[in-house]
Amino acid sequence: MSIDETSRQKLGEILGDRLTFNAATIEQHARGEGHLPPSAPDAVCFPTSALEVSAILKICNQARIPVVPWGAGTSLEGNVCALRGGLCVDMSRMNAIHAVNAEDLDATVGPGVTRKQLNSYLRDTGLFFPVDPGADATIGGMAATRASGTNAVRYGNMKSNVLALEVVLPNGEIIRTGSRARKSAAGYDLTSLFVGSEGTLGLITEVTVKLYGLPEVISSAVSHFPNVDSAVSLVTEAVQQGIPVARVEFLDELTILAVNRYSKLDLPVAPTLFFEFHGSPAAVDEQIRQVAALVEGYSGSPLKSSADLEERNKLWHARHEAHYAMLATRPNARVYGTDACVPISRLAECIKSTGEDLKGTPFYVSIIGHVGDGNFHLGMVIDPDDAAEFALAEEIHDRLIERTLALGGTCSGEHGIGYGKTKYMRWEHKNAIEAMAAVKNAFDPAGIMNPGKVLP
Repeated sequence: MSIDETSRQKLGEILGDRLTFNAATIEQHARGEGHLPPSAPDAVCFPTSALEVSAILKICNQARIPVVPWGAGTSLEGNVCALRGGLCVDMSRMNAIHAVNAEDLDATVGPGVTRKQLNSYLRDTGLFFPVDPGADATIGGMAATRASGTNAVRYGNMKSNVLALEVVLPNGEIIRTGSRARKSAAGYDLTSLFVGSEGTLGLITEVTVKLYGLPEVISSAVSHFPNVDSAVSLVTEAVQQGIPVARVEFLDELTILAVNRYSKLDLPVAPTLFFEFHGSPAAVDEQIRQVAALVEGYSGSPLKSSADLEERNKLWHARHEAHYAMLATRPNARVYGTDACVPISRLAECIKSTGEDLKGTPFYVSIIGHVGDGNFHLGMVIDPDDAAEFALAEEIHDRLIERTLALGGTCSGEHGIGYGKTKYMRWEHKNAIEAMAAVKNAFDPAGIMNPGKVLP
């Protein structure tokens, strides 16, 4: 155990029964939603304030106890696995919404607030928070992993939507990285540094995010295509034409097959695009007209659109449940999930080549993605205890990242790095790794913050 008796007593004085060594609780905090094996902390704690987090980190820094932050446990690349044991800091009880400034379109929340909780709170204000990674992740966790999701093509990812952070550094110092102003030229951009740092530089204890006005009209639409290339090429042209689509999701045949079974839909089993359009009635009508013309040009089925709330929710619920739909195709399996992101002009080429690479694969593999910003995912449904299947999935993953980087892309558009993608960091960033390591060492010289993550 990496937590010595003296540190255990000090932590207990601060946290009381919110520090636990219970085996079941520890097991629950040993892994996220991904395919990587569990790695348990020695203890779990539940702070309720930044001052408590500060006191916790002072103790852990002095005793060299590894610290692993936890939001909702929905990450996919081993981001929350405690590779060296230590203390898991579960932020779920720091879930207060501190302020909503409707006139300025921003809100300040605790890191344990989930995106659905925030949007429920905002329901009567006419505002909403648009970043939607699918899972009901915490705002703090979404900031830490630089989350993205289905709305990113129009509203951007977390990097675009975080104005400021409160962060506790490893030595216990509490800092604020920015203000509520929409822009600043004052000093280094620490907000962007901590967004996406995955808890390796400090712990986020407060987040100020941008809000947006609820659209007057929201309409969803579906179209099916004769092949992958047609569907993805349409999206590329739509983006290049500047059609302000709010969401556009691609699902291949195997994904549609799994989604139909799991969510009880009857969609044609073909490469499919889900769309969503936001705006005034006239603006939405124009967006639908423009996309429908493109659909016809790419031999898609006639665009079927609807502004009905129930129908729209059913469609997007099925998309968000795709991960579980894939799991349901094979008992006791796990989804080896990964993502990649390329310039939009190279997306069709990348997905087509990836599809060719998957031919003959002995397990179920889906291709799905937020293709409006060049991001897509593979979901390989493997037996986690079959070493040969895991090795083949690793080979496919390696080839995907090699292909992606050759096309000018990145090894992760939204999953983050965790420890599942650390080897690709050197492939992508080469000499910049040393600069990143210098930043890490400057903030965390004792190396206690989520060790083993992000940097190879």
